[in-house]
Amino acid sequence: MTVRDGGYVPGRHKIDDYGGGGFRFADMSHKGSILALPSGVRAVPLASAAEIDEAIINRALAEGGGLDVFVVGTGEDLLPLAAGLRAQLRAAGVGCETMATGAAVRTYNMLVDEDRRVGALLVAV
Repeated sequence: MTVRDGGYVPGRHKIDDYGGGGFRFADMSHKGSILALPSGVRAVPLASAAEIDEAIINRALAEGGGLDVFVVGTGEDLLPLAAGLRAQLRAAGVGCETMATGAAVRTYNMLVDEDRRVGALLVAV
């Protein structure tokens, strides 16, 4: 089964696997990058971390109930998130952790297990 309905799957889901250009979660698979929030997992049109912009951060910040932490997986390598985007998250009271996608998936899953209000933007590898 693959992600449908405009690239959105409602509900909080751990990431079961990643690689090959996509992710597996909720007994589904998706090719491409994703934004995982407590309300659901959404496809995002990112091919690289350089494409992360204010609109994607705003989508995460619009999450009902807010987020405590936002994990950003930047692909195969750790790349810094632009200072302005970090400042946007900080101004909203959301902590931000940036790391390679593999580490980001593991961190996101651990925080979901701890029932934290966590979101993740994961660039496909």
